Amino acid sequence: MKKIIEKYFSNLVYFYRHLRYRVFIALILSVLVGVLDGFGLAMFLPLLQMVNEGGNAKTQGLGKLDFLVHGIESMGFSITLLSILILMFIFFLLKGLAKYISLDYRVKLQQYFIKRLRLSMLNAFNNVNFRYYVGSDVGKVQNTMSGEVDRVARAYIMYFATFEQSVMVAVYIGFAFFVDMKFAFLVTFGGLLTNILYNYIYKHTIGASRTLTGTSNIYQGQIIQHVSNFKYLKATGLLYRYTEKLKSTIVMIENTRRKMGFYHAVLQSVREPMLIAIVAIVIILKVNVLGGSLGPIIISLLFFYRALMALTNMQTNWNRFLEVAGSLENLQEFQKGLNLAKEKNGTVKFENLKDKLEVKNVTVTYGDKDVLRDISITIRKNEIVGFVGESGSGKTTLLNVIIGLLRADKGDMIIDGVNRNELEINSYQQKIGYISQEPVIFNDTLFNNITFWAEPTPENMKRFFETLEKTSLYKFVQEMPQKHETMIGNNGVNLSGGQKQRVSIARELYKDIDILVMDEATSSLDSETERAIQESIDALKGMYTILVVAHRLSTVKNADRIALLNNGELVDVNTFAGLRVNNTIFKSMVELQEISKI
Repeated sequence: MKKIIEKYFSNLVYFYRHLRYRVFIALILSVLVGVLDGFGLAMFLPLLQMVNEGGNAKTQGLGKLDFLVHGIESMGFSITLLSILILMFIFFLLKGLAKYISLDYRVKLQQYFIKRLRLSMLNAFNNVNFRYYVGSDVGKVQNTMSGEVDRVARAYIMYFATFEQSVMVAVYIGFAFFVDMKFAFLVTFGGLLTNILYNYIYKHTIGASRTLTGTSNIYQGQIIQHVSNFKYLKATGLLYRYTEKLKSTIVMIENTRRKMGFYHAVLQSVREPMLIAIVAIVIILKVNVLGGSLGPIIISLLFFYRALMALTNMQTNWNRFLEVAGSLENLQEFQKGLNLAKEKNGTVKFENLKDKLEVKNVTVTYGDKDVLRDISITIRKNEIVGFVGESGSGKTTLLNVIIGLLRADKGDMIIDGVNRNELEINSYQQKIGYISQEPVIFNDTLFNNITFWAEPTPENMKRFFETLEKTSLYKFVQEMPQKHETMIGNNGVNLSGGQKQRVSIARELYKDIDILVMDEATSSLDSETERAIQESIDALKGMYTILVVAHRLSTVKNADRIALLNNGELVDVNTFAGLRVNNTIFKSMVELQEISKI
C-alpha cells in the first residue's frame, strides 16, 4: 500500500506534509458544492413532469433520488411549482455559499502553503553545512528559491483544481448512477476513451516541464555570472560574446514554453467538440437502444454534462499541472538535499572566549585529497595570529575549521575546553567578525551597512560613532552629503576599495565580538591603503583575538605569531623574525616579496 501511495499519490503526500488536515477540509468543501449542485439539478425532473403531465409531479425517473420529493411531502408540503422552485433556489443558494467558502479557503490555503514553503526552504538553507554550500550550483539555488517557488505555487493550484474536479466527477457520476445505472456506464466509458489523447499530451508535457526547469537553472547561473562579472566583460569586449550564451539559453527556454503552449492549445480546442460528441452518442443510445422517457434522459444528461465538463476541466488542469511538475520535482529534490546536508549542532551555548582555541590533530578531506593533514595549533585569547603559505596550502581551510564553518574529518576543534561538536555553533559564530577579500556591502545606507539595520536609538548611535572612530571612518562619514544616511550603492559602487574594507571592519567591530577574522582582506588593495587598514588593525591589538590569512607577508609582520602552512601541513609556528631566521620556506617568501624591514 505504501509503495502504491508513493507511486501514484506522491504529490498529494508532499502537499499533505505541508498542509495536514487542511487538505481534507478543502476536499469536504468540494464534495459539499457538488452534492448541493446535484440536489438542485435533480429538482428539474419534477418541473418537467409538471409541464408534461398537467402539473403532477412524480418520483418516477428519479431513481434513488426520489427521497428528495418524498422528503418534501413528509414535511407536510405539497408538491407544487412554488415549493419545487423554492427548494431548487435553496439548494443553489447553499451551493453558492459553499462555493464561496471553498474558494476563499483555497486562496488562504495557497497563501499558507507558499509562505510555509518559502520559510521552510530558507530555514533549511540556513542550516546546511558549509561543504554543501561550496559544492552547490548557485544558479540552481537561486532559481529554486525564487522562480521555482512561483511555479510550484502554480503546481499547487493546478493539482488541487484537478483534485477538486475529480471529486466533482465522482459526485456527478454518483448522481447519474442513482438515476440510471446503464446510462451512467455508457457515459463513463465515453469519458474514459478521451484519456487516450490526454495521456499522449501528458507524457510530452511533463518532459517539456523537466527540460524547462533544467534550462531555467542554467539561465539563472548565467545571469548571476553576467551581473557579477559585468565590469570585466565590458572592459575586455567579451560582453556580447557572453551574451550569445544567454541568448541561446533564452531561445531554449522559450522554445520549451512554446511546446507546452501548443499542447495546452490542443487540449483547449478539442475539449468542447469531444464533449458534444460523447453527449450526442449517449443520447442516441439512450433513446434508440435503451429507451426511456424524456424527463429522466434530460436529468441524466444534466448530471453527465456536468460530469464531463468536470472531467475535461480535470484533464486540462492536470496538463497545466504537468507543465510545472518539473519545478515541483526539482524543488522536492532540492529540499531533500538541504535536509541531508543539515548542519549537526550541539547544545552548549557560547558566551565569550575566556582562554583559548585549540586545533588538535585535524585532518580535512575533499574527495580523495587531504586539504589539511594532522594540524595542531593553540590560539590564546586576544592574540594576533597570522596564517601564511602558498596558494592551496590550506590556510583558508584551517581558518574555516577554527570559525566553525567546516567540521574536521579527523581530530578536534576545542573552544575553552568545549568540543566544537558539542557547541551550539550559531552562538559561537555570533562572536566572530569576518572580513574577506571581497567586502560584503549591502545596497543601503552607511548606517545600515555598519549596524546591520539596528534601530537608531541613542545607545546604538553612540556605539556607531565609536566604531567609526576605531576604524578611522568618522571624518569620511562626516564629509558625505547625507553623512551616515548616505546610500553607498550596489556592492559599494560609490566607495573605494579601502573604504569598502573599512566599512566591513566597522560592521564587525560594531557587533559584540571576541574573534576578528581577516581572510586575505587587504590583498586586493594598494600598498598605501593596506598600510592604513593595517594600522587600524594594529590599534585593536589586545582587544580581540585576531586571525589573519595573508598572501602579503607585510600584512602579518606585526602578528604575535605566524603559522606557516605548506601542502596542507603546519610547517612551523613562530614570530615573523623567528620564522625568517629559522625557516627556509618563509625566508624565501620574504625575499621574494622584498620585505627588508620587520
